[in-house]
Amino acid sequence: MHGPIQLFTVIALVSLPTVMYGGYALMGVMRDRKLTDHQRAMFRAGHAHAGVLLILALVTLQILSRTTLSVSTLWITSFLLLFGILAQSGGFFLHLIPDSGKNRGKLGGRVTSVGAVLLGAATLLTAYGVAFA
Repeated sequence: MHGPIQLFTVIALVSLPTVMYGGYALMGVMRDRKLTDHQRAMFRAGHAHAGVLLILALVTLQILSRTTLSVSTLWITSFLLLFGILAQSGGFFLHLIPDSGKNRGKLGGRVTSVGAVLLGAATLLTAYGVAFA
């Protein structure tokens, strides 16, 4: 393992303990009841997506390491995975920001949607690499 696959595998593995700590923090938030029901749901969703998507990234990186994609395509796919995970899960956390205006949640929804598109692109690139390996 080398290059982007090695780097992004390390990033994903180092990120996992932060998600684990997020689970601990979530328990405190639920216990203290300082957030609204909507905010607690978004915290829970962001935390769950981050954990699941990091595991998906580790699996995808292992699959990518077995393809014959060019190094530049590996870098692009790895960045799409990373930014997709950050946007997909991060969008849920943006819902925690208090906003009394009519745009409540629009930014979080848009960021989450961008994350989904980035992850979709990374998955399709990976599928291409597997199909033509």
